[in-house]
Amino acid sequence: MSEPTDKKQNKKSKVSIGQAFKTIIWPRRNLVFIGLLLIVLSRLAGLVLPVASKYLMDDVIGKKDYQMLKWLLVGVGVAIFVQAITSFLLTRILSVQAQFLISELRAQVQKKVLSLPISFFDNTKSGALVSRIMSDVEGVRNLIGTGLVQLVGGTITAIISLILLIRISPSMTLFVLVPVSVFGIVALKAFKYIRPIFRKRGVINAEVKGRLTETLAGVRVIKGFNAEAQENKTFEEGVDRLFQNVKKSLTATALMTSSSTFLLGIASTGIMGIGGYKIMIDELTIGDFLSFTLLLGFMIAPIVQMSNIGSQLTEALAGLDRTEELMNMTPEEEIAERTIELGNIKGDIIFDNVSFSYEEGKEVLHHISFRAPSGSVTALVGSSGSGKSTIAGLAATFLNPKSGLITVDGHDISKVKLNSYRRNLGVVLQDDFLFEGTIKENILFPRPDANNDQLDKAVKAAYVNEFTDRFDDGLDTLIGERGVKLSGGQRQRIAIARAILADPKIIILDEATSNLDTESEALIQKSLGELMKGRTTFVIAHRLSTIKKADQILVIESGNIAERGNHDELIAAEGRYFDLYTYQARI
Repeated sequence: MSEPTDKKQNKKSKVSIGQAFKTIIWPRRNLVFIGLLLIVLSRLAGLVLPVASKYLMDDVIGKKDYQMLKWLLVGVGVAIFVQAITSFLLTRILSVQAQFLISELRAQVQKKVLSLPISFFDNTKSGALVSRIMSDVEGVRNLIGTGLVQLVGGTITAIISLILLIRISPSMTLFVLVPVSVFGIVALKAFKYIRPIFRKRGVINAEVKGRLTETLAGVRVIKGFNAEAQENKTFEEGVDRLFQNVKKSLTATALMTSSSTFLLGIASTGIMGIGGYKIMIDELTIGDFLSFTLLLGFMIAPIVQMSNIGSQLTEALAGLDRTEELMNMTPEEEIAERTIELGNIKGDIIFDNVSFSYEEGKEVLHHISFRAPSGSVTALVGSSGSGKSTIAGLAATFLNPKSGLITVDGHDISKVKLNSYRRNLGVVLQDDFLFEGTIKENILFPRPDANNDQLDKAVKAAYVNEFTDRFDDGLDTLIGERGVKLSGGQRQRIAIARAILADPKIIILDEATSNLDTESEALIQKSLGELMKGRTTFVIAHRLSTIKKADQILVIESGNIAERGNHDELIAAEGRYFDLYTYQARI
């Protein structure tokens, strides 16, 4: 079923010249018009030399007219000056605008990507997304920059040159048009072949960059298992696929270039013969022949350039195809049903007969029902893969139930605007993700405008100061990428301080104490106790000793609630929780 859908999406996302014109070029029509005007002036100025050459040969040299020689030199000099000025202005106006457009598009794509649901990121490599945000939009410089303008300007120049050529010799012009027309047909065929190659290149490039990002992030694992050779081989295979793709496009481009050289070479040879004959029978002057030859170059040059400019435009459209795919995706916040705006909430959460599956037909949660009253602590325990994190993900609105109902304060959570819910949410995840920067910047992440008193309160509550006081730079200590310079316990305490500073009504603690030693855990338990007061809390913990005081404990097994109750009730029942607890106690 998925294959036709994919084909349909690919077809839908193919960007045409018309779409590109409407969305990218037309909104900037004033700049493009100025660019076209400049390039027409430049090309007209360029035509002064071939036209002047006729008068140089036939009138100035032939008749020894020194006065006309002076005027010709002035005219050619002015034309060269105009060409220089227009060339500078073209680069200054269009190339700079093209780079500005690239930065705008990158910002738009990144904004769009961050608006997509968590499920999208679960199925997409971060490195591949980086490639799509940074690389795919670069080709638009050829749409708004000098590429398209040169193509249009070159076409105008070719038409003017063609008119002048016909005036000099219709028969010679007709002879030239035959190989030029053949080249045009070859070029159009080649562009149709090249576009899918460029599109595939974007996919391969994203995959290779994605793998490289993973490799660099997991360098400790690679070195720990002595797997450098294995990773090198994987990367080499990826760059070879990229090379094979580039080779295909270069072959097609080379075919166009060589065919243009051959066909236009035939035209030049023919013109030499026909022109020489016409001069000998006095049908053509030497000045006419020289002017014709120079004008022929002006007509042919844009056609030869077409292979290069056409490839650039094809690459730009292929990149826009992939960008359009992302931009057409539905953001999680723009789902039409999400109309409820939450204000201050109490945090009363109810799961009513909730089921969930990551893949069609493979349900991981089955008819889950429970209530987490405002201010209560609900602990989720069970073996790995039982569904604990999935329940937490549903409560955090990272996932949406396939069936059943989740409510917050009586509101269907699937109809609530996500930003209004998540501003009441605090999350401490198992992987305690930290951003590169300082400890202070990471704690201030949810509230950059928090004052020093609020910051100090969060730092002390999570006992972050217990280790930052030993650092020379204190809270301003740089922690490296993902906090690599800190221990697991230190990273986790920073993550908890971040959640404390956010001051949420609903807290999700996913293995929040899993990386802590016994001493640190004792400190954190005290701070978490303060954090959880008056807040609805979901705790996922393998260390059952940390959840004795939970208001309710849900034992999750194979996507079902196997047992529920508080610690004492479940111990007395001597069921699954009793087995897990006594097993850990023996360890």
